Amino acid sequence: MPRFTAWRLLRSGSITPLRDVDAEALDRDLDARDRGLLRRLIGTEVRRRATLRAIVRRFAKGKPSADYAAHLHLAIVQALFLDRIPDHALGSETVRLIGDTCLPADMRNAKGFLHALLLSRTRAHTGNPRRDIVGRPCALDRDVFHDPIEHPLLWAEDALSMPAPLMKSWTARFGVERARALAVGALEEPELSIRVIAPSRDAIAAELTAGGIVTRPATHPEILLAPAEASEAVLASPAMREGRISVQGESALRAARAMDAQGGETILDLCAAPGGKTAVMLQSGASVTACDVSDEKLARLRATLERLSLAERAELCITNGTSNLPPREFDGVLVDAPCTNTGVLAARPEARWRYGPKTKADLVSLQSRLIREGAERVRQGGRLVWSTCSLDPDENARLVRAFLAEQTQFVLEEELESLPDCAALPEGFPLESPQDLSAKGNGPIDGGYFARLRRYR
Repeated sequence: MPRFTAWRLLRSGSITPLRDVDAEALDRDLDARDRGLLRRLIGTEVRRRATLRAIVRRFAKGKPSADYAAHLHLAIVQALFLDRIPDHALGSETVRLIGDTCLPADMRNAKGFLHALLLSRTRAHTGNPRRDIVGRPCALDRDVFHDPIEHPLLWAEDALSMPAPLMKSWTARFGVERARALAVGALEEPELSIRVIAPSRDAIAAELTAGGIVTRPATHPEILLAPAEASEAVLASPAMREGRISVQGESALRAARAMDAQGGETILDLCAAPGGKTAVMLQSGASVTACDVSDEKLARLRATLERLSLAERAELCITNGTSNLPPREFDGVLVDAPCTNTGVLAARPEARWRYGPKTKADLVSLQSRLIREGAERVRQGGRLVWSTCSLDPDENARLVRAFLAEQTQFVLEEELESLPDCAALPEGFPLESPQDLSAKGNGPIDGGYFARLRRYR
């Protein structure tokens, strides 16, 4: 059932299949084990999609149909990226599902594809970056990926499953080694970043440990990190139900803290869902008008605030910008804008496949409107905080400076860009030794940017 459900999700046309896993699992009444397998299948397919495409190109006959290719992707995920799935079970189940959903010729071709793939698989790296599977102790016995010396961006798309345009941007800005580290860091589901609200980080860590959830302290004093596989247990824990912890990344938390909200102040949060930053500002004693663009987003926001016992002090409204808000100025305005999500690609892997010139241009146009509209609601002496979970300067520092050039009544007080914490790569990566994905830093798990601007007249 999980394999067929995974195939249906991939073929549903959804641009966020990983986000749809929980609803699909609930609809099909999957137990915890099958739900976990479904999440691993979808999450790995999305994160490794370009690698899977390269393998299909090398091993499949002709150009597979979309339905057939989706089955092959899931078969490769199980063969190369998931442990404890016997080859005979993988082969029989894949062929059966292809027979139920594709053409008879596809079922015959699938047998040959799986036979060739499993025979080709080695149980250790070969030292050849055109064959080694990055982050896994296996390789293929033939060249599959582009040559990393002749075509470094195409190799990165193949082997690191990061689109070449994004790798080109990162390489130009951060250098080859750091760009590859960012791509490697997005190959696996990240640890869960837990913000401790009360009573203390040590006390919460002890409580979670007693409940079988092992955590470790992040660099940020309010953050604990838990293994990704413990996510369901954390979300079901008494500490979460009682509002003593929340799921929030360090970079997101720093952006909320940048508002420096005080008791008695009024704050406008223009893009508030799912509510993590709204909660931080409410917990400071400020009153917050929290807005977003749909009933669905507002429902997520309301659920967050109700769990934290903060809903009564927030005013919620649906709006796209400020055009339909009553005329009013605020002590602070937070614009946590829609963006390319390039700082959180491990947690939101689908975003990498939406990255491109038109998508970015459309987002920057929207962002430029939102920062201007947000600025119009800041009282004299008040603050405007601009925040994204992007690593693209066009959405961050360049956009802020373009705004400041037009709006001379604002000055920049503080800005910070944070990159996801990726372990340093060995010299010569990947030509000498692929990255060990088990090596983890202490945060932040999320990358992003914020700038605080002050209106002085």
